[in-house]
Amino acid sequence: MFKRSLTRSVALVTLFLSVTAPAAAVADDAPADPTLPGPVYKTVTDKNGQLSLQTFGRPDGKDMVFRISGSVYANVEGNSLDPALRHGQKLFNIEGYNIRRLYRVPETTQLYQLSREIVFYTDPADPTRVVREWKNPIDQKTYPVIPINNDTVNFGPFNVTSSYVGPPVRQLHDESVWTSDIPVRTDFGTTLGERFGLVNGVYAAQEMFDFFVDNREVAARTGTGMVPSGAMKTKIGWARTSPWTPFMCLSETDVRGQLTYHARSWSLGSYAEIEPWLRAEVEANHPLYKSTPSAPGPSENSWTSFYNKQLGKGATTWAAWCAANGR
Repeated sequence: MFKRSLTRSVALVTLFLSVTAPAAAVADDAPADPTLPGPVYKTVTDKNGQLSLQTFGRPDGKDMVFRISGSVYANVEGNSLDPALRHGQKLFNIEGYNIRRLYRVPETTQLYQLSREIVFYTDPADPTRVVREWKNPIDQKTYPVIPINNDTVNFGPFNVTSSYVGPPVRQLHDESVWTSDIPVRTDFGTTLGERFGLVNGVYAAQEMFDFFVDNREVAARTGTGMVPSGAMKTKIGWARTSPWTPFMCLSETDVRGQLTYHARSWSLGSYAEIEPWLRAEVEANHPLYKSTPSAPGPSENSWTSFYNKQLGKGATTWAAWCAANGR
């Protein structure tokens, strides 16, 4: 689901969350794994830096989850597509998660965030019912619904030393709060040779994140030289305005409008803490997303994922896919 302003901003993005385990320190005599982030993490002295890193992954190096839940709306200038597609119409719910961990390049102070994310488009009236197909109200054809399934979403490397600092944090009531607003512009016409019906072949979107951590959690999980275990209890507000998603087969150049995503996320300590209905869907159809990648590699977003998996990395075009799959 981001292009990180650079590494740090976007890694905040994709937005999603940690866990409920207490912040007990990891034992110093634990078996040494050269990819664990703890030895690097515990050198950070800036509290905001410690908070930021704990949204990228667990300092103990284990998998954590940002559970994502929200809705998707039509954003149509001048309500120009009414009555077929009304401005403000709720098109889908979205339910899913990002599973992530911190990975250290052995013998360095370089960290990566390694993750995968799977988010399903679900019934507007029933968030737990995954939508398999969608009727395009403009051309009246029905298309298969492709979930957000990005394998992988990796950020880094970023250098983590005692001078590492995090974003500015404000105090709102009893919570520490920070924000990441990310304008995304990617020329798919140039990078992929596929325009997806986008204006000038350019994907232009806005990603907006707000992070909330209770000050009691902050106090328990920050401090010089410590490596907290478990995942930090974090809440995230997320909004995105972006073009029609590829499976909708709506050309931005011909059908004026966009999508607005509005969701919230919360941290979980592991894949096992996700609700049974969602795990059942993943295990039946997307088992890869039960865990994080083993090492750094190329990243996907919703559009490059569609290009790689649905278009066969350019073996067919978006227009041909729509023509073949609409009925």
